[in-house]
Amino acid sequence: MTAIEQTEARPRGTRLPRRARRNQLLGAAQEVFVAQGYHAAAMDDIAERAGVSKPVLYQHFPGKLDLYLALLDQHCEALLQAVRRALESTTDNKQRVAATMDAYFGFVEDEGGAFRLVFESDLTNEPAVRERVDKVSLDCAQAVSEVIAEDTKLSQEQSMLLAVGLCGMAQITARYWLGSGQRIPRDAAAKLISSLSWRGIAGFPMQ
Repeated sequence: MTAIEQTEARPRGTRLPRRARRNQLLGAAQEVFVAQGYHAAAMDDIAERAGVSKPVLYQHFPGKLDLYLALLDQHCEALLQAVRRALESTTDNKQRVAATMDAYFGFVEDEGGAFRLVFESDLTNEPAVRERVDKVSLDCAQAVSEVIAEDTKLSQEQSMLLAVGLCGMAQITARYWLGSGQRIPRDAAAKLISSLSWRGIAGFPMQ
C-alpha cells in the first residue's frame, strides 16, 4: 500500500474560499507528486487526496503540468527567500555562511519533501520545469554573490562563480545527508559544511 493509500482522503463537500481551496489542492498534489513522481501521478489521485471532484480540481488547474508548475514556483520562491533571510540575518560573514548552509539543510529536511520537486524532479526534460530549477539555483547564487562581491571586491564574474560553488555544495551535501539517513544531526551537519565553506571563502580576495 502506498503512502497515499495509507492516508485517509479528505472529506468531500466542504466549501472553501478560492484561495483556501487552491492551497488545499496544492497540498494534496504535493503529497501525490512526492510519493509517486510526476509521470505516475494522476489527476484522479490528486482529486481523491484533496477530497474534491475532478471538475473542481480542473476549475483551479487546467492540467497536471499546471499543478506541478504552481508547486514548483511556490517552493522555488520559498528556497530563495530562505537564502535571502540567511544572508540578511547578520553582518558577520562567518555566520552568514553558516545561516545559508542551514537554509539549504532546512529546505531539504522539510517533511513535505518539497525539495524533491525542485532538485529531484522526474520532469526535468520539460522546458518550463528546467527553466524554473535553473532560475532558482542562479537566483540563490546571485544573492550570495552580491555579498561576496561587496566584501571581497572581486569582480561580478568571480563572485558569481564562487557563489555557484557554495550553493551547489550546500544543495548536494544536504541531499546526501538526508538520503544517507541523517546519521549526523542537522545542526552538526550544517555546521560541518559551513566550516568547510568558510575556510575556503575566507581566503578571498587572494593576495
